[in-house]
Amino acid sequence: MSVLIAIPARFASTRYPGKPLVSLKGPDGDKTLIRRSWEAAMGVKGADRVVVATDDDRIADHAKGFGAQVVMTSSAAQNGTERCAEVAEKLPGFDMVVNLQGDAPLTPSWFVEDLIKGLDGDDAADIATPVLRCDGRALNGFLADRRAGRVGGTTAVFGAGGRGLYFSKEVIPFTGKVYGDDDPTPVFHHVGVYAYRPAALMAYSNWPVGPLETLEGLEQLRFLENGRRVLCVEVQAKGRQFWELNNPSDVAVIEAMMAQMG
Repeated sequence: MSVLIAIPARFASTRYPGKPLVSLKGPDGDKTLIRRSWEAAMGVKGADRVVVATDDDRIADHAKGFGAQVVMTSSAAQNGTERCAEVAEKLPGFDMVVNLQGDAPLTPSWFVEDLIKGLDGDDAADIATPVLRCDGRALNGFLADRRAGRVGGTTAVFGAGGRGLYFSKEVIPFTGKVYGDDDPTPVFHHVGVYAYRPAALMAYSNWPVGPLETLEGLEQLRFLENGRRVLCVEVQAKGRQFWELNNPSDVAVIEAMMAQMG
């Protein structure tokens, strides 16, 4: 099985313009978000090729400067999945395409490795994505973001066999309980990584954007709205903290986590 990892990166982010080139200070010095995401992808076992997918020359030049392979994509791509579809069209022949979004530099390699294994083992699934059970600390952080009017992490609900039922930027399911920082909760954080079967990925760009995707701004909902099976693969943190860079305030959060992890 051959696996291609594509890292979509665009400069014109609505919430955080120029995000891929933001510098993050860690124990290994200052590195940009896109470089840290690329380094995370390069650590995945079983990946045959890793590319940065962008429509922006500034990102492309920077990525080439630290040794990444770059695939230029259209500025018409509406999200990372459409950008990955363009990559799959330009680089055919892979059995699986992984979308490691460029705003999650703390993604552990085993998240992606477990995802690849999950999709490979479920012939009925068209796409797979990781979910991480929230402890009380993570859940309380999501709830604090929503109270402050910020869009934080995405949550997922799924049924038997890991079949995805819905994804939301709201915190779902509702629990009505107070949890301690280290308490396990029934809320699952959706980790922004996807593994696609190429046929489903190529079909994606031909589907119209549906009402749920429009409301939530979540690209994976287009698969659900078109009746495709999305497999949610539960992954384990193994003591690692995970956070996505969605807002400028997340820079300090990620830097603190990197400092703590060393």
